[in-house]
Amino acid sequence: MAAYKNDVEAVNALSTAFKDLKKEIGKVIVGQEDVIKKVLICVFCDGHCLLVGVPGLAKTLLVKTISDVLDLNFKRIQFTPDLMPSDITGAEILDDNRKFKFAKGPLFANIVLADEINRTPPKTQAALLEAMQERSVTAGGTIHRLDLPFFVLATQNPIEQEGTYPLPEAQLDRFMFNIKLDYPSFKEEVDVVKNTTTNQTIVPNKILTGAQIQNFQKLVRKIPISDNVLEYAVKLASKTRPNTEMAAKLVNNYLSWGAGPRASQYLVIGAKCHAAISGKYSPDIEDVKAVAVPILRHRIVKNFKAEAEGISIEEIIQKLL
Repeated sequence: MAAYKNDVEAVNALSTAFKDLKKEIGKVIVGQEDVIKKVLICVFCDGHCLLVGVPGLAKTLLVKTISDVLDLNFKRIQFTPDLMPSDITGAEILDDNRKFKFAKGPLFANIVLADEINRTPPKTQAALLEAMQERSVTAGGTIHRLDLPFFVLATQNPIEQEGTYPLPEAQLDRFMFNIKLDYPSFKEEVDVVKNTTTNQTIVPNKILTGAQIQNFQKLVRKIPISDNVLEYAVKLASKTRPNTEMAAKLVNNYLSWGAGPRASQYLVIGAKCHAAISGKYSPDIEDVKAVAVPILRHRIVKNFKAEAEGISIEEIIQKLL
């Protein structure tokens, strides 16, 4: 962060950059402010994001717009039942000199949109795991490093489940946030229709480069956090684990599986970023609560009793908070 005199100035710059990004994205995406906020937190935390919503809620447009304002290389992969792992990672091919060379797949980009990720078989879903965790792809025994920054933003349709392959828990755990998109309000939908039924084209300005994003990611990790806030985050994750020392009665009754240590890590780093974009220099418990639902939502599994009584994951998380 050599461009700034000190870390306080750098945090102020991060807060300003966040506001500028939201403003530019808002030129194209009407409403969905909380979704935009969470996706940008994910970017600054160097995490991956799963967007869940019915068709037509601008999930794909949101990801494309974010790549435009961030001046990053963007690739879209449409996940289908016949997609093979090599279709996304790349493969060894024979060149004109009859030598094998690695042809990079669409995974080699800064922002990868995995569209309808649950439409492809587990074999192809698993090809994303190494890229998401290690930021690399192994082909023909050779490790190929991905360009940084690297984000996977995946979309999923929650209602059309025929012919889908639900993501396994190990893969879901790689996503920092699980963000649910809802229908726009009446006023927002009126604005959407106004903006999209004319010949006017809106081109957002580029705000940040890849190097600036990487600097901000390092800054977020440097933000100090008090012991009581850190312990609150770890306790929150621990409380979701049934039949353990800290498990709440509610959890023992309604959950069959709880969140792992990665949830605790994301709660802390997410709280740090939420504090920074809010103009604070250290997170408090409210910042942990602000990021808790999208972090825990896909990491805890309800049991049959919860399903039978119609209790949602969000209700359980809110009661734990």
